[in-house]
Amino acid sequence: MRKSFPVEDLARDERFVRVPITARLQDGRQIPRDAGTRKNGGRLTPDRADSPDAARVLMHGIFMGEVQALEGAGRTCWDFDTEDTSRRRGTGDADEPASTTPEVPFQLKLDMARQCWDEARHTEISVKLSEHMGTGIGEFAEATFLYEAACNPDPVLRLTGVNRALEGLAIDVFNTMREFGDISGDPVLEFCEDWMLADEVTHVKMGSDWLRKLTEKDPERRERALEFQRVVDRLFSLGGFRGEEEDSPVRLARRFRELAGFDTAEIDELADDAKAAREDAEATIEKNRQAATATAP
Repeated sequence: MRKSFPVEDLARDERFVRVPITARLQDGRQIPRDAGTRKNGGRLTPDRADSPDAARVLMHGIFMGEVQALEGAGRTCWDFDTEDTSRRRGTGDADEPASTTPEVPFQLKLDMARQCWDEARHTEISVKLSEHMGTGIGEFAEATFLYEAACNPDPVLRLTGVNRALEGLAIDVFNTMREFGDISGDPVLEFCEDWMLADEVTHVKMGSDWLRKLTEKDPERRERALEFQRVVDRLFSLGGFRGEEEDSPVRLARRFRELAGFDTAEIDELADDAKAAREDAEATIEKNRQAATATAP
């Protein structure tokens, strides 16, 4: 089996439609009807007339994220050697050339195997939840940003980008959906999201722990990994999609991130980036509103 499987070769059937991340975020079914005024801000609440569509598109996004997280964790199990397998290849005990693949501890592979088990279960739960909410596979498009982050050749950057940035986002999204299930009186949605949220906290904690262990004596590598995480995190602060304001579409789940190994400074940085992204979006909306008013007959 080849290593470092490219995103273009992921197996999908005819139900799946792949689009760039910008097109995925512009799907009109997830944009609040009063987004032009930021009156609602986009928080998912039962009294929003478009909340069923917004909840379904978010649920489909969760489903695609679970599929790609399963694929990414599976690749991480295979793509890197352990010290033992690397040594065997180098001595000719195995019928393979000397390995040039980065090494990781065997325990890291076990953690990724555990994550594969969780993600496979989450994928099945997400399919059932999608049916429960009135949607199905392929109603919305797929963006492959999660798997692309899982293609990084450095195992530390791969775990930081996927487990800390994107699985961290999953913590915020699952907590938002759990709260939506609670306030909308849907115990199936609330309980399923709560159980999956517990696994996501574990996945992010794995990323935090391995980042610190593998870079304990290599601060430059740690900083490269953290910078890669910041790039991914800022991508998903787009327009204030995630933030700490009461009406944010996805609320930053501080307590769960603390449990997953984030310190206060890291969470504050996420909140500051989200706030800046929201202010930029609001300034753009106001500028467009004034331009429209000036040109109105």
